[in-house]
Amino acid sequence: MEADIDIPEPTLNHIINASTLKWYSIFVGGKGGVGKTTTSCSLAYRLSEKGKKVLLVSTDPAHNLRYVHLNYSNRSDAFKQKFTSHPTAVNGFTNLFCMEIESNPQNDFKKFLRLPEVSDETSSKLGDLLNSVSSQLPGIDEAMSFSQLMEQVQNMEYDVVVFDTAPTGHTLRLLSFPTIIEKSLDSINSLKSSMGNMLSQITSLLGNQGPSLDDLMDKFSVMKETIHKVSLRFKNPAETTFVCVCIPEFLSVYETERLVQQLSKYGINVNSVVINQVVFPDKDCACRKCIARRKMQDKYITQVFDLFADFHILLVPQLTDEVRGVESIREFSQMLVEEYNPEEHGEMLEVEWSVC
Repeated sequence: MEADIDIPEPTLNHIINASTLKWYSIFVGGKGGVGKTTTSCSLAYRLSEKGKKVLLVSTDPAHNLRYVHLNYSNRSDAFKQKFTSHPTAVNGFTNLFCMEIESNPQNDFKKFLRLPEVSDETSSKLGDLLNSVSSQLPGIDEAMSFSQLMEQVQNMEYDVVVFDTAPTGHTLRLLSFPTIIEKSLDSINSLKSSMGNMLSQITSLLGNQGPSLDDLMDKFSVMKETIHKVSLRFKNPAETTFVCVCIPEFLSVYETERLVQQLSKYGINVNSVVINQVVFPDKDCACRKCIARRKMQDKYITQVFDLFADFHILLVPQLTDEVRGVESIREFSQMLVEEYNPEEHGEMLEVEWSVC
């Protein structure tokens, strides 16, 4: 007789109910337009309801936190607030904060070097020199922005940090920054001569207020140590996990498979997939298109279960309305902690079908 096979619970309770740790990060990612922001907002909400102090960080240039899922419509949202690059408490909450990362690699480089403010003319010349310095170390400018973000987040006292990430390609690059920067900094000694000349030009341009080569080497050394610590935390399943979000279509499932493979390659824990926008026609539904769509979706849902048999896999329905505002997020978040049953959930989750 075959032993019983434990099928992981189709919820995110294993994440939401995890013990509070000093620095626990949850990345939410996937193909564009699949519901990453809805999921990350709902997950952050659920965690805050557990009494955890939560920071929700958007690394997506589109920043849907403000425009969509916190009901930011026509420049006015249900929270009556905007989110910036500084943590802001969500109205009505004392333990849920949001921030949106506005990355500007050149400005981040200036901050990293602690350069003084200069005139527009000098700034243009300085920008060219900074570009020359960063070109010696491929990826160093973006990695520097990442390093400063991670250092900022680590210095904040939150129980959980939820990252609402950009589409798959950008996310994979983000997660590869620790490797990129460590490799770049390992080769920095061979570039001391050329970088020293560039720094001399910067110092001259700033009236002897620029950094010395030794200063720069020290800063890079500190940054490398920060990145190394972040890298170790990313690879520690007790401190970091990744939630994939997809829809039951070919490209989305394909990208999810690629994403999981890359995350495994980077040593990042991933064991959860949210399949969003699933059609649940009524038993008596006469809509041929709806039935055909669900039949097509079943093919890809089955594929996800085959690919990730030991994952927590959630089926989330196609909704009639967008998820906007705290109340909608609260209702959506219920499906992260309780398996969806179309016969038991409220009106918000009932999909209206027409005969077509």
